[in-house]
Amino acid sequence: MAHIDYFFTVISPYAYLAGGRLERIAAHHGATITYKPLDLIALFARTGGTPLPQRSEARKAYRLQELRRQAAKAGLPLTLTPAHFPTNPAPAAYAIIAAQAAGGGDLGGLVHSLMRACWAEERDLAEDAVIRDCLGAAGFDPALADRGLLAGAETYAANLEEATARGVFGSPFYITEGDERFWGQDRLDDLDLHLSGKL
Repeated sequence: MAHIDYFFTVISPYAYLAGGRLERIAAHHGATITYKPLDLIALFARTGGTPLPQRSEARKAYRLQELRRQAAKAGLPLTLTPAHFPTNPAPAAYAIIAAQAAGGGDLGGLVHSLMRACWAEERDLAEDAVIRDCLGAAGFDPALADRGLLAGAETYAANLEEATARGVFGSPFYITEGDERFWGQDRLDDLDLHLSGKL
C-alpha cells in the first residue's frame, strides 16, 4: 500500500489551499497518510528559508497576488491578511498529533477545519475554544486538546528533526515511501501522477 508523509504547519495558507485534494488523491490510490505538523519558522532557520516579515516588499506583494489567484483556482474563501496571523500554531499541532494517535475521527477534516479557521473564518488557532470546536466537528473528543500535551510537544519537535533530515524546507510538503518529494499544493497533480506510475 502506498504511503504519504505530509509535513506542514497549520498556519500555512498554501497548505490551506490544498483543501481536501491530498485526501482524495490518497483515497483514489489506496494510500495512507501520516500527518506531521511542524514548526515552520524553525525549519526555515535550518534550511535557508526566509520568514515572511523579513522578505522584501516585492516578494510580499507577489505573495498576496499569488494567494488571491490560487484561492480563486481552488474555489476556496481566503482572507489575505487574517486577523490572527501569525499566531502560535503549536496548540493546534498538538491537537492534530493527539487526534492521530487516538483515531476514530476525520483527521483530514480536522486539519482542514483548523486551517479554515485561520484563513477563512478569522479565528485564532492558538485559542483552546477554537481547537475544541474543530476537534468536535471532526468527530474527535474535544478533551484531546487537554490530553497528551507532553507527547504532542515531543512529536512536534521530532517532526521538525525528521523533516530536516528528509529534505523538507516548506509547507505543504509531501514525501512518498519511495522518497519522491513534492513541495506545495500546486504539486499535488504531480503527486497524483507519480502514484499512478506516470511520473
